[in-house]
This record gives sequence, C-alpha cells and structure tokens, in this order.
Amino acid sequence: MKILVTGFEPFHKEIINPSSMILTKLPSTIKKHEIICCTLPVELSCLNMIKDHINKIEPDVVLSLGQAAGRSAISVERIGINLDDFSIEDNKGNKIEDTKIMIDGPDAYFSNLPVKKMVEFIRNKGIPVYVSNSAGTYICNHILYGVRHILKQKGKQQKSGFIHVPMLPEQAIHHSNMPSMSLEMMVEGVIAAIEAIISEEESV
Repeated sequence: MKILVTGFEPFHKEIINPSSMILTKLPSTIKKHEIICCTLPVELSCLNMIKDHINKIEPDVVLSLGQAAGRSAISVERIGINLDDFSIEDNKGNKIEDTKIMIDGPDAYFSNLPVKKMVEFIRNKGIPVYVSNSAGTYICNHILYGVRHILKQKGKQQKSGFIHVPMLPEQAIHHSNMPSMSLEMMVEGVIAAIEAIISEEESV
C-alpha cells in the first residue's frame, strides 16, 4: 500500500509550519507500507499540485496535515465542506469569500479514513487528540474537500482525510496564551494515525 502524506509551507507571518516539519521526520515505510511525503503551497494551486501527485503516484491513501493555531490537541477531521471563505489571504494574496470549491460538487464530503480508530491509536500513545467536525473554510478545508472530490471522480476507492496539529512551542511564544505541542509528539501522533489506517485496511 502507498500512503501519500502532505503538509503545508509556512503562511500568514509564520516562518515555520509543523505540518511540513512532520514530513521530514516520518519513516519511508510504516509496517512495510510505503510513505511518500509532499509539501504543498498555501494557495489555491495546492489542489492542482496534489492532483498531479495523485495521478503520478496512484496512492491508496492520501493523508493531509495542516496547522490549526489555537488548538491544544491533534484533531482528526471528519468532514470537509464545499466552501472557500478565507479570513486571511493565502500566500499568493488571494482572499476568497463565499465561493464553492467545486461547482459540480456536493455540499460536503466525509473523510473515508477510520477517524475514530485514528483517534484511539493516537490517544493510546498518551497524546491529546479528538475528532473535529470542522476543518474551517481556509486552505486546509480546501484540500480535505478537494482531495475527496478528486478521488471520488477517479472512482478507484482510494481513501483520504485530514489531520490538524497545534502550533509548535517556538511559534506559540510569539502569541498570547497560545497552546502548543512538541514536534516529537506530533510525529508520534501522525505515525499512530497511519498505523490505525493500515490496521483498518489490513482487517478489511
């Protein structure tokens, strides 16, 4: 099985993004399954870039990661909605409001990854985690929804989902009362999530 894991470059005044830093710490295989990593730009073109990777790699699973400032735990997203409504500009200066991601798409897509099993595996590592029912309306939701739509159109039963991680301590010190999590704990959590995905696929 091939698992494509994506993260994002820094955005909105930040000089680092934990989601892309996690990628540098992931092993090339987990339980003998191939892990392929890709860092995406924080802009609308990210969907075209990940589509190219999907067409080239033909992964069985796409797991996307992103930063959620203000969250104190890893959050496994359950649903992506068909809406771009940016509160800040993306890295190309786009500030999209009240716009559908896919004109011909449904209002929402649920992740078809084992969300609660991923939470269970992460929690068993002693890491704060929960199921989130909102990925927002910025680029993270754009990817969560967009990838599900791309894979649905391909019709190959490929699976995808999204995980948000908190800020790193070195980011949080520049903000007031901002929760954070160490990179090591985030990496351990993401590996646990991938192990849950593999476990679910192998049981099927």
